[in-house]
Amino acid sequence: MVEPLVSTQWVIDNKDNPNVRLVEVDVDTTQYETGHIPGAVSFNWQTQLQDQVARDIISKEELERLLSSAGITPQTHIVLYGDNNNWFAAYAFWILKYYGHENVSLVDGGRKKWLAEQRETTTDAPSYPQSNYKVSNINQNYRADRDYVRQRLENDRVALVDVRSPAEYTGEIIAPPGMSETAQRPGHIPSARNIPWAQAVAEDGTFKSRDELEKLYGGKGVSKDADEVVTYCRIGERSSHTWFALRYILGYDNVRNYDGSWTEWGNLIGSPIRKGDQP
Repeated sequence: MVEPLVSTQWVIDNKDNPNVRLVEVDVDTTQYETGHIPGAVSFNWQTQLQDQVARDIISKEELERLLSSAGITPQTHIVLYGDNNNWFAAYAFWILKYYGHENVSLVDGGRKKWLAEQRETTTDAPSYPQSNYKVSNINQNYRADRDYVRQRLENDRVALVDVRSPAEYTGEIIAPPGMSETAQRPGHIPSARNIPWAQAVAEDGTFKSRDELEKLYGGKGVSKDADEVVTYCRIGERSSHTWFALRYILGYDNVRNYDGSWTEWGNLIGSPIRKGDQP
């Protein structure tokens, strides 16, 4: 089993490993073309990681085609990184784990740290021989849908974690500036604690220490004692970042990402919401 979180130096040390495939996934999908880690391919979160008709993640068959086009096999160690402190790199990590790919890691600090350290970049896009990737299993327990959340609203053994900004959580704003996906109503899911994703990262974009993360989440009543933890944000990418921190740094066993998040819940007929600071 590979380490879920690797350093920028690890990437340098393993640059000639033929079993490692670097993948950049950015919020700003033009970033890759301006310069990327040598050998890295790019996955576009809008056109390649999401269904182009339904509001959903890509299907098993679409993932198989995408990974095959990058020469990736089920044994390949996929190493992900991206801008915005790995928002969509973490989203890609979650999708890969959902579809059962075991050997996958995040580069701690992502693109921000790589550039700050003045590591080598290139504008050359590599190509790899086509593979024939097949998904062998799906980890359903990594994902929550709206019905799953609805059934647990009155269960105090389930911790809902809203990782959006405080202004989104309280209902002052519906979405951050520049973000097009929105909902009819602002607020949060009843009983959800607000622990913004950004509180889990240091200034250089890396995750904070295990002790700091335990204090952060434990201080809001989100601990390993909970039967289940469900993270959500606006469209599922920031909550993937928190899902990663809880599952792979703190070792929580039962954590799900609700990728429908607020753009679904805030538009659902008959779904309760709360406004203000109260959980």
